[in-house]
Amino acid sequence: MNKNNLPIYFSIAVVFGILIGTFFSSGRNLIAKSSANEQKIKRLINYIQQDYVDQVNTDDLLDDAIAQMLEKLDPHSVYIPKENLQAITENMQGNFVGIGVQFRMIEDTIAVIQPIKGGPSIKQGIKAGDRILLANNDTLHGKQLQTSQIMKALKGKPNTKVDLQIYRKTNDSLFNVAINRGKVNIKSVDVAYMLNDSIGYIKLDRFARNTYKEFKTSLDDLLTEGMTDLVLDLRGNGGGFIDIANKIIDEFLEDGKLMVYTKNNKGDVDKSFATYKGDFEKGGLYVLIDENSASASEIVAGALQDNDKGTIIGRRSFGKGLVQQEMDLGDGSAVRLTTARYYTPTGRSIQKPYKKESEAEQSEYNQGLQLRLRNGELFHKDSIKIVDSLQYKTPKGKTVYGGGGIVPDVFVPIDTTDYIPTIFFGRLNRFAFNYVDNNRKKLSKLSIDDFINNFDKNHTVSNQFFDKMRDFRVSTKTKNTIRKNLKTLIARELFDDKGMYMLRHKDDSMIKKVLELETK
Repeated sequence: MNKNNLPIYFSIAVVFGILIGTFFSSGRNLIAKSSANEQKIKRLINYIQQDYVDQVNTDDLLDDAIAQMLEKLDPHSVYIPKENLQAITENMQGNFVGIGVQFRMIEDTIAVIQPIKGGPSIKQGIKAGDRILLANNDTLHGKQLQTSQIMKALKGKPNTKVDLQIYRKTNDSLFNVAINRGKVNIKSVDVAYMLNDSIGYIKLDRFARNTYKEFKTSLDDLLTEGMTDLVLDLRGNGGGFIDIANKIIDEFLEDGKLMVYTKNNKGDVDKSFATYKGDFEKGGLYVLIDENSASASEIVAGALQDNDKGTIIGRRSFGKGLVQQEMDLGDGSAVRLTTARYYTPTGRSIQKPYKKESEAEQSEYNQGLQLRLRNGELFHKDSIKIVDSLQYKTPKGKTVYGGGGIVPDVFVPIDTTDYIPTIFFGRLNRFAFNYVDNNRKKLSKLSIDDFINNFDKNHTVSNQFFDKMRDFRVSTKTKNTIRKNLKTLIARELFDDKGMYMLRHKDDSMIKKVLELETK
């Protein structure tokens, strides 16, 4: 046995005893008769702590062991260490307590990218481009601070005060402002706007606790603007809460339609049905998915596809059909344990296979993008592997497949024409921020439509970027792609996500496909 593996083998043994006592403690002690084995493991830990020849951090060993144990179960049962749990919880709850700014380190100073709408900072007059120099007399500039250090200074308990010193570049002023920390929304709807006079567009980032409320507000706003058809963009959406997904599905399906059902290890089935509450049951619908649309995104796409509602456009989704429940381990850490499988209304499980014989095969599960690129399915619908035995029929007779993701009704290949060498990524972001930062007064006079239609038509701005990159050889094709991306990044700095998406959509192949289908 390899000596380097000894701590791992030991820790896996240890974790069995600890998890028996901790994991099933709250009314779940299904193994009381194993208390003798528990005591044996605890005794072993004591021996190692007291008598082992080297110093051993059993906490670290335990964390590693829990993570490795869960990996043996399935790819989505995961351990969340206590130092990570707060950030993950905030993301899924959709809010945190702080001053409410998006920021970036510019050289050695914190620059505000945007104050978050509805947050404490925007109410106190903080603006994009402001530099945060001090927080409660702690110097935050002139240092190479980590994001975690900055967050520690700016976040805190509700209604606690933080005194900031701000430098505003636009008028070369230095001032102090006191901000009471408060609840700040982490938006789930990246953007919602009208693509044209009749088609609305909503981009969902995830399915967090606040997602349905944001989605419903966006849906109602678009309806008041005359929307008759909706594009629901779930590309890159890795999922979230299943009940939130069901609330969104309910907006599109008639009362009594089956949306999804789950089945646990005892065979118990829990079905979810649409109610009378839907406000877009008669509207036209397009759902965009890709290889990174997973879990709750697939629940939405599968429910709509199986009920013959709308058109699913894009590429085969990720293929996650397992339901996780978060369980507290008692020390600030938690596990997300797979407790059920979910099935679409026709009875499809869209979970892709994950039980493999070798470690090499197991690693393939998380290499889905590379595998799909190699087998060509991101470029050609005919290359998508389907299993005839997992064929199902929708009420209107459409054939759908289980066994690994949602196969779209209309296939759109991945676009590789917008490739930019990695070396330019950071440089483009910095240039975009600096350009806006140095020209805020002039740029603030532009409307979003003026910017999209007229900005940098003569390439004056993008040529400034290429002047800085003269040491790099760039083809004409790549130059054109960089120009488009630079304009998009500047739009994001000026108009937040809406500007970025409106520009991206001009060359978006899936949006083009929607508009093409609308004219047929």
